[in-house]
Amino acid sequence: MAEVDVAPTFGAELKDGFKPASAWVANGIAWLDDIQNFYRERSAIEKEHSARLNALAKKYFEKKNKKSTSLSVGDTPAMTPGSLENASLTIWTTHLTTLESIADQHEKYGNELVQKVADPLKYFAGRFEELRKRHVEYASKLEAERDSSYADLRKAKTKYDAACQEVESKRKKTESSFDKAKAQSQYQQQLHDMNNVKNTYLIAINVTNKQKEKYYHEYVPEVLDSLQDLSEFRTLKLNALWSTAASLETEMLQQSNSLVDNLAQEITRNQPHLDIMMYIRHNMGSWQEPADKAFEPSPVWHDDDLMVTDEVAKVFLRNVLNKSKGQLGELRREVDKKRREIDGVKRVKERIREGKENKDEVVIVGQIFAMQEDLHQVDRKRLTAEVETSTITSAVGDVTLGAKNHNFKSQTFKIPTNCDLCGERIWGLSAKGFDCRDCGYTCHSKCEMKVPAECPGELSKEERKKYKAERQSAAGALLKPSAGPPDHVAELPALSRSNTMNSLSSGYAASANRSISGPVVSPRSPAEDAPPEPPGPRPASTIKKARLVAPPPTAYISELPGSSVPPINKASEHKGKMLYAFDASGDGEISVPEGREVVIIEPDDGAGWVKVRAGYKEGIVPASYLEVFPAPIVPQDTGSSLNNRPASTYSNSGSSIGTAGPSVKKKGPAVAPRRGAKKLKYVVALYDYTAQADTEHSMTEGERFVLIKEDPGDGWAEVEKGGATKSVPASYVQVATD
Repeated sequence: MAEVDVAPTFGAELKDGFKPASAWVANGIAWLDDIQNFYRERSAIEKEHSARLNALAKKYFEKKNKKSTSLSVGDTPAMTPGSLENASLTIWTTHLTTLESIADQHEKYGNELVQKVADPLKYFAGRFEELRKRHVEYASKLEAERDSSYADLRKAKTKYDAACQEVESKRKKTESSFDKAKAQSQYQQQLHDMNNVKNTYLIAINVTNKQKEKYYHEYVPEVLDSLQDLSEFRTLKLNALWSTAASLETEMLQQSNSLVDNLAQEITRNQPHLDIMMYIRHNMGSWQEPADKAFEPSPVWHDDDLMVTDEVAKVFLRNVLNKSKGQLGELRREVDKKRREIDGVKRVKERIREGKENKDEVVIVGQIFAMQEDLHQVDRKRLTAEVETSTITSAVGDVTLGAKNHNFKSQTFKIPTNCDLCGERIWGLSAKGFDCRDCGYTCHSKCEMKVPAECPGELSKEERKKYKAERQSAAGALLKPSAGPPDHVAELPALSRSNTMNSLSSGYAASANRSISGPVVSPRSPAEDAPPEPPGPRPASTIKKARLVAPPPTAYISELPGSSVPPINKASEHKGKMLYAFDASGDGEISVPEGREVVIIEPDDGAGWVKVRAGYKEGIVPASYLEVFPAPIVPQDTGSSLNNRPASTYSNSGSSIGTAGPSVKKKGPAVAPRRGAKKLKYVVALYDYTAQADTEHSMTEGERFVLIKEDPGDGWAEVEKGGATKSVPASYVQVATD
């Protein structure tokens, strides 16, 4: 026969392992408390979940009731639906009702967990612990009996040792006693007692060993096997209760699944067109298309609704028609292309709904919407072009036949340029306009549609110059004022304006030509105020320029030995006085003695140096060595003799405030700042240029200016000459190399 595997037992394997085994069983029984607490907490969670589900359902029942009418038939239905709800709201009601039923199932499951699982676990844990304690008591009793046997054996051994000691004492007395016979008799009697005690000790050893054998091989194994049986019984009960908990949860889930399955069946009945039909049925009403817009005459200019078709208007209409006809074909093709693209994406959306493609439908719908927006913009342009074409053609016919249209392209002008149509300057931060690539016709953006279609075709450079001059001459004639006002305009008083523009420089423009409240002193001649001719094109760099001989600089040199000094407007000079002597030690510096009055050409820009003129010499000196006088106040000419009085000056230094004289209290000599004044940068005019406005400098070829601000990108640079900072075309100047 085949051997049968026997499950190991505590008694056979552990022998004297009762205490560890008892502690292990005790831990298993105590674990039942954790398990029953788990089910109690699970029950509380299920009940809380049920309460929250019910509260959620109640909350959204209330919201549904408030929005039922607006969701079913809209906010302003033609007829009220009464208590009817659309199909989607009906499904939503079923959804909320299902949620309440699921909440009831969770409530029931939570109660049964406590009644059928947690409470029995607590009961069995207590019973099992009582049985374990009885096993412990019985094991303690067996251990006490074993220890008692060991104690009895130790007592027998003690008696045997004492008897042996007494025999030896009697034997020694027989040797020294006078009555040897009596001593010998006592010795023999003690020897017999020792033998009896020995036999008793040997019997006690055999009894103790037998009891030990019984203890370790029968009594303790029996207790251990009983303890094992208790642990197995605990496991069986735990499995039964776990099975009960699982069956309860399964029942709860089956009920919930049944409710959800019923909801899923109801959802399939909600067809999208049902809501639409109900909304349409309750919102149908009479509708009338708004009337077409009609021409409304201005209240100040009574006119009819007929298009103006004179020659000037035909120029504008021809340009509009030409532009619309040129765009119409391309716009139609683009509209057809975009519609085909939208149809293709819509087919993709249908395949997604049919389950034939696995893509994000939301992304596809967003793509369709974006494409429809693009189509809408292009279609609006196409419709506008079609209506413009048909409207103009019906009014004046196809006026584009035989027209010689300009090849206009958008252009940013880097140099001052006038419009060939209206004659005005093309202004703006970037000076944008149009020019013809063939004949060079330039115009404002606003004038593009008013330019006659009379392009002579592609021209050479010389022909372009010729046509440019003719067009500018014709445009300039339009700008010339008539001899008198028209008959319907009353004569108005003459208007005047003064230059109120502030200097654009940050320290180089002297204030000698203007005062705080006085008029601006302009060094320009009356001839420069005439309408300027536009500057010619920039000549090629290979053309050799004739050298210009500058006139004697009598206006800039004074105090030359033996020369006469022209009169200088003292009121316009900004002066100062040297507090300490300064000896030049670098390029551009000037030596000036202490107390010398100087004319300030360029004030300190923060570098600690000032450019001055002392006599006929110019150079820079430390700002800390110089006392700057305030700008003199120029009195207005009132015809009185007060004008002959010299202009008063006062010092604004800290030591002379409140004093009448220009003298200042000197302090200790200041340390000259480290040489760090920026070097001046000069530019030289390449071509002649006549200023077109008060904010511009007129230039002659070879003339030098101080560069204040380079071209920031608008085609203009700021330069300084004669104390005035103004703008010049950046392409008309170049940086001086010397």
